[in-house]
Amino acid sequence: MIPRMEFGRTGHVSTRLIFGAAALGGMSQERADATMQVVRDSGINHIDTAASYGASEDRLRPFLSSYRAEFFLATKTGERTGSAARAELERSLERMGVDHVDLIQLHNLVEPDEWEVAHGPGGAVEALVQARDEGLVRFIGVTGHGTRIAGMHLRSLQRFPFDSVLLPYNYSMLARPDYRPDVDALLALCAERGVAVQTIKSVARRRWPADSTDPHFAWYQPLPAGDALRRAVAFVLSNPQVFLNTSSDARLLPAIVDAASAGLGRPSDDELASDASDLGVQALFDGAELERI
Repeated sequence: MIPRMEFGRTGHVSTRLIFGAAALGGMSQERADATMQVVRDSGINHIDTAASYGASEDRLRPFLSSYRAEFFLATKTGERTGSAARAELERSLERMGVDHVDLIQLHNLVEPDEWEVAHGPGGAVEALVQARDEGLVRFIGVTGHGTRIAGMHLRSLQRFPFDSVLLPYNYSMLARPDYRPDVDALLALCAERGVAVQTIKSVARRRWPADSTDPHFAWYQPLPAGDALRRAVAFVLSNPQVFLNTSSDARLLPAIVDAASAGLGRPSDDELASDASDLGVQALFDGAELERI
C-alpha cells in the first residue's frame, strides 16, 4: 500500500505518490483512460497536471466526470500577468470539466523578471488569490526546475505564503554543491510553515544520448524498471517530508507504485553511487541549459 500523509497545511491526506499527468499529454483517450484506471486501482489519490502538458487536461475530463471527488486535483499556469493567468485557469477548468481545482501552481517560476511580474501589481499571484476567494481554487503553489529553483522558492515564500512547492529531487541533483544547500534551507522553511514539498525527476537517469533509439516518453531518459529504479524511489520517500510525482513515462507507473508500496527504506550511498556508475546517471540540470523545461 502506498503510504499517505497530510499535504502540508491543506488538511488533505495525500498518497506520497502523486500522479504526474504530464504522462497523458500525448496519449490517445483510450490509453489515457486505461492509465487513469491503473492510477485509481493503485490507490493514488492526488493528480498533478498543467495547462501546458499537451492534451493532459482534456484526457483527464472523462475520468474526472466519474471520480472527481476521490482526488486532490492540481494544475498549473505558466502565465505571469493576472489577466492571462486567470484566463488560463478558466480554460483549465473547462478542459477538465470541473468547477474548481484544489491547487493552482505558478509553473516554473524561476526567472527574476517573470518573478517580479507574477508577484507585482496585476500579476498572477494577485489574480490567483482572487480566484481562491471566488472558490475556483482552494490552494496556491509554485513549481520549478533547474539548479536555481530551490533558491527562488525561498524567495517566493518570503513574498507570499504558498501552500506547496515543487522541485527536482534525486541523488544526483542533491550531490551538486550549487543545489543542495538551497534545498536544505527550503525544506527547513517548509517544515516550519507547513508547506507541502513535491519532488520531480526522482527516476531520471540523464538527458537523452544523441544516439538513443528508444521511444521518448519523457524529455529525459528515465531509469529502467528494476532495482535501480526501486532504490531511486526509496531514496526520495526515505525523506518523510516529501511527495514524489510520478514520471511522464507512464510505462514506469506500475514499477514506481510497486517501489513506493514496498517500504524499502533509504538505500546506502554505496548502492546509489553504484547505480549511478553502472547506468551513467547524471544530474539533469547544470545551471545553464534546460532551466526553463
